[in-house]
Amino acid sequence: MKTITFIGLDISGPPRGKKVLDWCFIGSHVQAQHSQCANETKAIVKHLKLLFKSYQLDENTVICAEYTGHYIHPIVQACHQLSARLWLESGAEIKASTGVIRGKDDKIDARRIAQYAHRFSDKMRLFTSTGENIEHISLLQREREMYVTDRAKYRSQLSDMKGFIPEKLYRQRAKRLSKLIKELDALIQGLEKQIEHLIKKDNKLARQYEIATSITGVGKQTAIETIIATKGFTKFDNARQFCCHIGTAPFNYASGSSIRKGRHVSQKADKKLKSVFHMAALSAIAAKGEFQEYFQRKVAAGKNKMSVVNAIRSKLVHRIFALIRDNRLYSKEYENSYTAALA
Repeated sequence: MKTITFIGLDISGPPRGKKVLDWCFIGSHVQAQHSQCANETKAIVKHLKLLFKSYQLDENTVICAEYTGHYIHPIVQACHQLSARLWLESGAEIKASTGVIRGKDDKIDARRIAQYAHRFSDKMRLFTSTGENIEHISLLQREREMYVTDRAKYRSQLSDMKGFIPEKLYRQRAKRLSKLIKELDALIQGLEKQIEHLIKKDNKLARQYEIATSITGVGKQTAIETIIATKGFTKFDNARQFCCHIGTAPFNYASGSSIRKGRHVSQKADKKLKSVFHMAALSAIAAKGEFQEYFQRKVAAGKNKMSVVNAIRSKLVHRIFALIRDNRLYSKEYENSYTAALA
């Protein structure tokens, strides 16, 4: 079996503003070698060619980097051009596996990423592109989210200040804020149309979107966020993994005979996605049907309301994954092992 060589890559933070990459190569007979280049596709391609030539690296070399959202786009493009193997790992995973940390800078971080890759090579999952559509949808969705947040802020200003500042000043401010809100409404609607267009022109994504939104409580935004997070249902092997990711899967907290905290969800989760599914669960409970009946029955039996809501969040996730797996729309008559296990 050929030996895999790892190169650690750290994307700089402030004040260099994600514009510089720090590389660390550790070979079997080579001490840690550090280098830098600009976070631009052309510069990365040139630098990788130099590294491969200098250390006589081959196709068994893997570049390990922390996933940092859109800042990793140039390295993804460079690796694609050179057919280089890329491993994008969660920053939390790397940090938790590093041990006690003393001191920090970009050079040290690159070395720690290289060491992490060597020690935990069994966790390696090579990056595979899921297509430009999902990437574009993700960027548009994040932009939409920014405008929605701003719109909510301006709307709250209109309601909170009424009656608490001079009337003349309030009318002037309200006029300006109303204009901003109207502009944001137009921007949000435009982005939603673009996202919908990108989904519809991809048959696979269009089908996944149709299946997800056929479920009670799962609206357009929940379906879109799920498709983005799962990269078109390719990133997670099953619903349980996704429940762990969004923080709805309960875990035991016990040690010996003295610590018995019962089952609780972990705080290490994607809080934004958890909030999305929380709203979906509330919508499902509000609609007349099985989820509303389930909620009322469990609460009447003495269950904590938030525990029941969390169970419904998990039910929605399991139902989405089960229907995507079977490529079918939701119907009341449909049952599978996932939903039956959660009853």
